[in-house]
Amino acid sequence: MIYLQQILSENSERGRLDCAALDIARLHYPDLDPQPTLDQLNQLASSLGDRIRNFNDGREFVEKAQQFLFEELGFRGNAENFYDPLNSCLNQVLERRVGIPITLSVMYMEIARRLHMPVYGIGLPGHFLLQFDDGRFSTYIDPFNRGVPLTARDCYSLANAPVPDPALLRRVTKKQIAMRMLQNLHRVYVDQRDFERAFTVLDLLLSAAPENAAWYRARGALHIERKRYQAAKKDFEKYLDMEPDALDRPDIEKQLGAIRSWLAVVN
Repeated sequence: MIYLQQILSENSERGRLDCAALDIARLHYPDLDPQPTLDQLNQLASSLGDRIRNFNDGREFVEKAQQFLFEELGFRGNAENFYDPLNSCLNQVLERRVGIPITLSVMYMEIARRLHMPVYGIGLPGHFLLQFDDGRFSTYIDPFNRGVPLTARDCYSLANAPVPDPALLRRVTKKQIAMRMLQNLHRVYVDQRDFERAFTVLDLLLSAAPENAAWYRARGALHIERKRYQAAKKDFEKYLDMEPDALDRPDIEKQLGAIRSWLAVVN
């Protein structure tokens, strides 16, 4: 988890996003060897590079990337089984050629990086996109929808924005990308009642953003599922300390009362 921890502990762009994404995949595949996936990314970049005649032509890069990755190789969004945890594992995205918006975007970004192409992540609410921008040519790209180019207006429509808001199109950092990937996995693991993995993901999120009160509440709920009531008590109390006016305070206090009563009996 070295690469993931480096990205989560910093707001810089120094970390390796491909390696961090594979660290996230190791939550599902603990024995994963990252090198074969890195080799695949290298090969994809090499093959795409062979198709580009003019590396100073951003429009050509975007067109060739769409043709190669999404038309020729068939990478696409997994709309049929969106909440499959394998969609969040970069190794499986390359193997199965399906994924969710953010992992397909990471794949595209890492291929572009190997070719020294300026591609950035755009974290719309509910959808992740890319932007190519070399100062001469700029476009938005939707890897989930076979890499189609988008205008800013298209992006606002995807975000269901009632009025254009340039803040929605702000580029995100590697740390923000990694955290969004972890949040996706956490949601999937909770839905599948895979509480051990969900707990591991929350620990990583809290290590990166200990100021996020909602994640203490979520971890407290997972502690209860695992019958770790002392730890649940601590996280719920932390949540209420950080959010004294929380709308769900009565519910949390009720849970705390039940936990304290149980702890008093067993102790």
